[in-house]
Amino acid sequence: MSTPRVVVLMGVAGTSKTTIGPLLSAALGVPYAEGDDFHPAANIARMSAGTPLEDADRWPWLDAIGRWAHERADRGGVVSCSALKRSYRDRLRAEAPGVVFVHLTGDRELIEKRMAERKGHFMPTALLDSQFAALQPLGPDEAGAAVDISGTPEDITGRAVAALRGIGQ
Repeated sequence: MSTPRVVVLMGVAGTSKTTIGPLLSAALGVPYAEGDDFHPAANIARMSAGTPLEDADRWPWLDAIGRWAHERADRGGVVSCSALKRSYRDRLRAEAPGVVFVHLTGDRELIEKRMAERKGHFMPTALLDSQFAALQPLGPDEAGAAVDISGTPEDITGRAVAALRGIGQ
């Protein structure tokens, strides 16, 4: 592979970003950062209570992820971040212009099932509808690729690595 870039593993809640992130970072030989760790406590409390975040709640979180990506620009990395809207991805790119996105996609029923099976995560399945309503898939002018989440974590990771090769990663 060429010079490492920072990969933002994006998608709605329940698409296995937290599972795939460490596997993808190991496959690429770069560090992984869990996007949820960048949320202020107030954001976690809102989501735990079933209240969707407003854009104003997201800006500090996105800025923190963008700073991490910028600091890793010459060494690469993988970070999970829902990055549901184009404006969120634009904000990340403003801080770290070379980031590429891997959009984990799947059937709503499968995603809801995976969310329901998670233990100890703050995001309730009740917020899934708001996530899908906010989702703006990658545009043709955005560096990245969509990757289907069916199959095992290893299957998904393999598809992600292949997709990154296809966009010059």
